[in-house]
Amino acid sequence: MSITTKFNRVKMGLESIRYSRGKLEVLDQLLLPLQTKYIKVDGVEDGWKVINKMQVRGAPAIAIVGCLSLARELLDDNSSDKKVMRQEIEGKLNYLVSARPTAVNIKLAAEELINLSNRLSADELVTPEEFKEVFIASIENMLTRDIQDNKAIGQHGCDAILRNLEGDGQVRVLTHCNTGSLATAGYGTALGVIRSLHAAKRLEHVYCTETRPYNQGARLTAYELVHEKIPATLIVDSMVAALMHARSISCVIVGADRVAANGDTANKVGTYQIAIVAKYHNVPFYVAAPFTSVDASVASGERIKIEERPDTEMTFIGDKRIAAPGINCWNPAFDITPACLITGIITEKGVFAPDKLKDLLFQ
Repeated sequence: MSITTKFNRVKMGLESIRYSRGKLEVLDQLLLPLQTKYIKVDGVEDGWKVINKMQVRGAPAIAIVGCLSLARELLDDNSSDKKVMRQEIEGKLNYLVSARPTAVNIKLAAEELINLSNRLSADELVTPEEFKEVFIASIENMLTRDIQDNKAIGQHGCDAILRNLEGDGQVRVLTHCNTGSLATAGYGTALGVIRSLHAAKRLEHVYCTETRPYNQGARLTAYELVHEKIPATLIVDSMVAALMHARSISCVIVGADRVAANGDTANKVGTYQIAIVAKYHNVPFYVAAPFTSVDASVASGERIKIEERPDTEMTFIGDKRIAAPGINCWNPAFDITPACLITGIITEKGVFAPDKLKDLLFQ
């Protein structure tokens, strides 16, 4: 069995992940926008830490970095026993999934890779060296595939929004949290749709929320929009209703960390209330996410486990306390937007009404 792997990646925009075989670095997003620093990831333990600490975030990027950290570690593994490698792979992938439990992409990627390792281990014609090569190449392909999927999401979303727009008007978009190059391998999901609208010269303006308490919108989305020279304005989270009342917003586009089989979606906390406000103001509300974010095993959003983050994310900004000492905090990282509030789910396969997802999942 002769295997040749070539890894080619088209670099575009900001890079949250730098990878070449044997070397993995991630952009420390906790330091943005004031400092650009890459962190070396030498194995699974490093991968778990950068994901858990949110130095890398965004469901697609979490999956890619987690799996690449395993690929990086496997290069140093001199084991000649395929069964031992298979057992190690399964244990380490399950460990990586525990770093951020709400995002489903890494869970589904882990399941696929565990199935691959089982097949390779059972095939007597596959040598340990070939096992490792095929497995690592499969992980590396995640980078290229993610960019291709994001570009398709961008185009499908752009087309759907323009179809529902009267005449040749310009689009005003509201987005929440960060869904661009910093949350993916490149291009972005919801921000990918915005990029495509901008490239089509149909984007008038983007409004991005600050996204408390971690300020991904203010620190990361605003950073990407300025970097790409896309016309944009930052608003605080509590201004969304006032914005929709005062300005003509064409649509809301957000991402998703997990989509249930019935079309309910889990995304950064604050998304649910934006969907309610959009419904009241008759503003179309779109969710942009790859099919790897759809979890067919979860019937509805009520079944999605919501990660709770440390109190310090609310009580401190950097090293400065902003909340009264002794106050109790509740800090869920995500909330659930019911399918009934969602106009369409934008995927690399097209744009679908939430109630049509089941038909695609179980074809």
